[in-house]
Amino acid sequence: MISLIFVGVRLEQQFGFWKVGLVYLFSGLGGSVLSVLFIRNGVSVGASCALFGLLGAMLSELITNWTIYTNRLAAMANLIIIAAINLALGILPHVDNFAHIGGFLTGFLLGFVLLIQPRFGWLEQPFGGKTKSKYTACQIVLLVVALLLAIAGLAVGLLMVFRGVNGNDHCSWCHYLPASRRRTGSVTTNKK
Repeated sequence: MISLIFVGVRLEQQFGFWKVGLVYLFSGLGGSVLSVLFIRNGVSVGASCALFGLLGAMLSELITNWTIYTNRLAAMANLIIIAAINLALGILPHVDNFAHIGGFLTGFLLGFVLLIQPRFGWLEQPFGGKTKSKYTACQIVLLVVALLLAIAGLAVGLLMVFRGVNGNDHCSWCHYLPASRRRTGSVTTNKK
């Protein structure tokens, strides 16, 4: 809840309810899809994947709008440290790092799409006068690439879920993450 207050309120004040709400909802979906792909014998519930999506969106917003910040490196370091500490907490029992990673990646991509700001000094000219373009070429390229990756990632992930694909079969190192190790093992029963 503290993360939601610090991250969510700041983003909502800057970009509005609808944009941040869309990032939050789709990050929850993206995190849940990745969790279902890798955690086969358990249920994971919670809003932490959506909160990680807001962290990812803040990171992409910082990258996209780099020129308007004064303390860029401090903000970037602060954000990376917070995300790393929260991912490290995934070592604790019953914490779903797959949901966190999926939410973070989804929010990171959606941040490039929804949380861009016009370039500094851009103003609309009355009566169709010539203006600088509203967004830089870099912002537009990041927006298009991130939108395509987000749509493709969610579509492929949902297709894999509906087909019953086990993500652990396609990832040789994923079993090192605690959630996959705890929940994908075989179930044993005591027989008399």
